[in-house]
Amino acid sequence: MRHLKRTAKLGRTGEHRNRMLANLVCSLIKHRRVTTTLAKAKAARSVAEKMVTLAKSGSLHHRRLASARLHQDEEAVRILFRDIAPLNKERPGGYTRIVKLMHRRQGDAAPEAILEWVEEGTPAPAATAPETKPAS
Repeated sequence: MRHLKRTAKLGRTGEHRNRMLANLVCSLIKHRRVTTTLAKAKAARSVAEKMVTLAKSGSLHHRRLASARLHQDEEAVRILFRDIAPLNKERPGGYTRIVKLMHRRQGDAAPEAILEWVEEGTPAPAATAPETKPAS
């Protein structure tokens, strides 16, 4: 029985696929948005969401697990734990979105998509109180 054996093969060996998805997720973390094929975006979505789930706890153990999965890219792990996880602290899941593009890739006509985070930007700074004029 093939229970829990479904995965997107993407025409690559397992090691190549894991490296490629780790690189794609690192690029997503660093640049906030990645344009790729639809199949790769769907495969990378699950990896990215698992990394955010790890980062939400913020423990050293989860940081090491994320570092191992992202192949020791310390900058990506730092951005993930410092910037992305706090934005999604209250969100129960669904941290990424896939936007299908209308055009297809030149050469093999593969459908393209944009993989991006749902929560964009950094937390808004606290609103400052308006300056009051001194009473005269």
